[in-house]
Amino acid sequence: MTSVLPLWFEIGSMVVLVAILILDLALIIKRPHVPSMREASLWVGFYVFLALVFAGCMFLLGDVQHGSEFLAGWLTEYSLSIDNLFVFVLILGSFKVPSAYQQRALMIGIVLALIFRGLFILAGAALIERFIWIFFIFGAWLVWTAWQQVKPGGHEDQGDTWIIRKVKQVLPFSDHYDGGKLSTQVDGKRMFTPFLLVLISLGATDLLFALDSIPAIFGITQSPFIVFTANVFALMGLRQLYFLLGGLLERLEYLKYGIAFILAFIGVKLILHALHENELPFINGGEHVPVPDISTWFSLGVIVVAMGIATIASVVKASRDAKAHGERLHLGAYEARADEPAEGRGPESE
Repeated sequence: MTSVLPLWFEIGSMVVLVAILILDLALIIKRPHVPSMREASLWVGFYVFLALVFAGCMFLLGDVQHGSEFLAGWLTEYSLSIDNLFVFVLILGSFKVPSAYQQRALMIGIVLALIFRGLFILAGAALIERFIWIFFIFGAWLVWTAWQQVKPGGHEDQGDTWIIRKVKQVLPFSDHYDGGKLSTQVDGKRMFTPFLLVLISLGATDLLFALDSIPAIFGITQSPFIVFTANVFALMGLRQLYFLLGGLLERLEYLKYGIAFILAFIGVKLILHALHENELPFINGGEHVPVPDISTWFSLGVIVVAMGIATIASVVKASRDAKAHGERLHLGAYEARADEPAEGRGPESE
């Protein structure tokens, strides 16, 4: 890149983003509730608008390359975050988390995702700086992940995983939730609540998704600042998106194919870039390999088209299936489940 973003913009952006996340977390702790469809849609729209404004600032203060890389990176991470959200749905459903405290669980899951991705960004940037051949590994990993995404049973068994079974063997757990608390008293004994198992499961999922998302965005840009901000904007509003989409999220059947295509495409792009900058002596005698160099704008177009086709096809199929069964698509906040304990629902969900 020939243009460098002003230092005040980078520092100011980080301060504002952290402040927004802290405010969001404080609101959840102060007022746990199931947001209405209007509230969720307003928040999602606000965060998307914020990301687009930020992209505009990148174009103005940086250059076209900065702006296009942020847009492509943000859309890639947003699509992967939605896939992450789908697994969150399975986890929350498996552990029967009370509706009023799903927001808290989701927000903690998002904060954990940011922490893991931040650590992976630092490690990835350091590796790329020293070893250009790391792109071969990143590319191969993404192609393999794309295959894992589309093969049958890719998102099954999200509740009683190996790590959850091991934790249950070591720590005592109660059978019931105590609001959003991690521990409770049962017959005079201190025990942990299932909410801790939920957070452990969400954290393990975040770690696995960080292994995919960070190599993916490094295939678009090598700027740590753009990588991190794209991840933050992709995760902001994810909690509200969960309640906005409601039951529709589980019916986006073809979304995984769109995400898999994007991962495979970026994986191939990384391998081509590694060949183009090759320094390994056993490949072309250590010389650069004359292969096509895929532009950021072309990548952006592929990402938009892939996600657009996958989303539209999924909604059309879900609509047809719903009509065939005499149902209607559910869009909006989840209803409290009949088997949900009343004390776990909170005052606003009664």
